[in-house]
Formats: sequence, C-alpha cells, structure tokens
Amino acid sequence: MQARKRTAAEGMEAGEEKTRSTKYEAILRAAAKVFAQSGYFNAKVSEVARAAGVADGTVYLYFKNKDDLLTSIFSWAMGQFLQRARTELGETEDSSEKLRRFSVLHFSQLEQERDIAIVFQIELRQSTKFMEQFSTTYLAEYLQILREIIEEGQEKGHFRKELNSKVVAKVLLGPWTRWPRTGY
Repeated sequence: MQARKRTAAEGMEAGEEKTRSTKYEAILRAAAKVFAQSGYFNAKVSEVARAAGVADGTVYLYFKNKDDLLTSIFSWAMGQFLQRARTELGETEDSSEKLRRFSVLHFSQLEQERDIAIVFQIELRQSTKFMEQFSTTYLAEYLQILREIIEEGQEKGHFRKELNSKVVAKVLLGPWTRWPRTGY
C-alpha cells in the first residue's frame, strides 16, 4: 500500500506549524532572558519582542499578556523536562540509576537553561497565584516521579524502607531548586 502524498495545503500547514512553534519557542526563550536580566516587573513586552526578533504585536499573537508569558515559560520548560525524565527513567530498571539520571537531568537542565532557571527561582516564587497553580500541576508531577523512584527502590531493597517517600522527595527538591541561586 502506498503512502498518501501530502497536498500543497497540508505541506503549507505543516510548514506554518513548524514556523509557529519556532517563533513560540524563540519568544519564550527571549522572555526568560529578559526576565532573568531585568526582573519580571521591570521587563517590557517590547524588550521581549526585540530580543526574540519579532514585532511587539507578534508576542500578543501567542500570549495574552506578560503574566501569560511568565507562566508559559514555566509550562513549556517543565513539560519538556517531565517528558524527557519519563523517557530516560523508562530506559532502566535500577532505582539507584533512575535517581541518578533524574538528578543529572535536573542539573543539566539548570545549566543549559540558565535564564529559565533564574526565572523559576526568583520571579515565579514571588507570585502566590503562580505558586498555587504550579504546586497542583508540574511540581506535583515532579515530586510524584521522585516518590515513584524512591518507593520502587524501597520495594527492591535499594533504599531504606522506613523513610517517608514524600519527605525524601521534598528534601531532595529543596537544594536542587536552590542551585541556580548559588552560582554553581
């Protein structure tokens, strides 16, 4: 059976979607850079647009306002991290190796995405509304992955059974999330 050929319109739509995705990511990265350098409250959408190489109005095609930009940075970065973590953790059965891979992935992400890490640590923590939203979504999933690793390791005898997996996950998260502030 032959594969169906794309129509010209479908090809254009695919190209437009890729361009849209590239612009979206460029704006998010530019916003992270501007927010990390100037601070969220001092940053202007026009600075983000300039850093992304797009017109001011283009930013508003993708984001409602500056708050939406801030939360979108987080959603985008955490979504990518969590997807990558699940994939990498699925490649091994060893709980100790899973914990090692998760921590390496966490620190690699902080190093590669320094501006985003700064925005997470400084700007996002100052927003009560955002932290409430974050705590019930991405942070909850992040901690769930850590708890799963710990509980699996406890079942296999790799980690001490008397430790509370929720507490251990939060104890690990604390210093991991403060890392960008120390200037590693």
